[in-house]
Amino acid sequence: MRLLFALNLILVYSYGMTKSISDKVINRLTLYHCILSDYISSNIEFISSKQIANLLHIDDSQVRKDINLLNNSGKGRVGYIVKELKQSIEKTLGFKITKKAFIVGAGNLGSALAKYDNFTSYGLNILALFDSDKNKIGKSVNGKIIFDISKLPNLAEKSGVDIVILTVPREFAQETANFLVKSNIKYIWNFTPTVLSVPDEVQVWNENLMGNFLQFSYNMQN
Repeated sequence: MRLLFALNLILVYSYGMTKSISDKVINRLTLYHCILSDYISSNIEFISSKQIANLLHIDDSQVRKDINLLNNSGKGRVGYIVKELKQSIEKTLGFKITKKAFIVGAGNLGSALAKYDNFTSYGLNILALFDSDKNKIGKSVNGKIIFDISKLPNLAEKSGVDIVILTVPREFAQETANFLVKSNIKYIWNFTPTVLSVPDEVQVWNENLMGNFLQFSYNMQN
């Protein structure tokens, strides 16, 4: 779920959508979308705000408030039409606008993300991977070629890519980020356990995997 939240933040920031929708609302809308997708798979036509609220353990009024931002009208006591509500969320969050991205770091995590085909459903098209390991260069992951990192600036310009998913080891994170900035990459989805220093015009979303685990672990003890 959090992966989709971060993805949508990148999509909203990178393509200039309105910031009248807060990050927290984007997070909830993404979760609503996941629920709606499950309902469609189960051939369920309608859904109520209360059903969504119960699944996410949040207040029913909050769900209605979020959905009102989509200009999606309910159907009386029946609720919302699942397919229409899903489409409204997709339109608002820009799922249907394709965004191109590279993965930098073709290790276990980078390769796993390259194999995650559901990204395309949310408008993110991963074109290729990049690495400095000569043993990996020229191979492919899920049909995506691994290029030498030195090829990135030229390929980014030719392909119109300005989003990079960064999955390199910690010790190479800042050096790689500097290289990406020089390569005119404007948006970095950072999976490294490092807080990157970048110019103000470069957007970074930090995917704190260990922080999320520790928060989950702490909640288990309380």
